[in-house]
Amino acid sequence: MKATVVGLVTPHVLRIMDLAKQAESGVNIDWYLRDAVAKTINDLGHQYNARELLSAYAQGLQAAADDAGRIRSTYANALQAAAAIAERELGARG
Repeated sequence: MKATVVGLVTPHVLRIMDLAKQAESGVNIDWYLRDAVAKTINDLGHQYNARELLSAYAQGLQAAADDAGRIRSTYANALQAAAAIAERELGARG
């Protein structure tokens, strides 16, 4: 089986989307959000194309936040926070 960028990144984006759904129901997800992004960065950071994977991850989160932002602000805010954390980590990796 050949691993693709979509195949590697999608489960991580979906994990954040699940957390964002919980935020809509009033759950404080801040710590869980940071933990999920850190685990993703650790998991994807060991791949030979880590920079591309992490970039796709951040872009996927931002795109999902942009799509949801018009209707579900709490959900979109959680996705944007995760994207910001991922982009900071990506910038730190140089």
